[in-house]
Amino acid sequence: MATPTITPGHDAAAVAAKDLPFTAGDALAAGVAVGLSDGLREAPGWKPVKANVAGENRYIKSDGCVVSARVRANQAALAVAGDDKASTVELFKYLDPTILPAYLKTDSLRWGGEPDKPAPSAEVLVYQGAAAAGARSTAVLARLFSKAGSSVYISVSCSDPAALATARADVARHLVVVPPAP
Repeated sequence: MATPTITPGHDAAAVAAKDLPFTAGDALAAGVAVGLSDGLREAPGWKPVKANVAGENRYIKSDGCVVSARVRANQAALAVAGDDKASTVELFKYLDPTILPAYLKTDSLRWGGEPDKPAPSAEVLVYQGAAAAGARSTAVLARLFSKAGSSVYISVSCSDPAALATARADVARHLVVVPPAP
């Protein structure tokens, strides 16, 4: 993955060093996309099955869990100026109009930092579907960065709720939202 570019006069290092709640989305440079690491490939039990195929990385775990991770640029059409949370709701509505805002919960992913060390976090919204009997347990984590005009989208699918909880913990630890580099 290429390192995102920076905007002259923008203090990208200061932005990367702090948590990025939804309310801080305007701290990013306009039009400079965030990234998403491929750290899940190094996590125990996980292996990559697709690498940057149409912008998607896909991983499978030894227990059958599957993770799909994507970064998209040119998301300005869905963005609500100055409001990353509303922008992310718009992203979910675009992807699946049956997902109501009340179904979405706030969570976070790592926001840069070094592996195995404490790092700032970036807020995301999560949709976790109710698993019907015999169906896979799923969760979708996403954020649209309105000022940057880009989004991250991670789907997790497992055979049961316990495996899903473990897979989500792996995602939170190993798939890092990569701030634009200074």
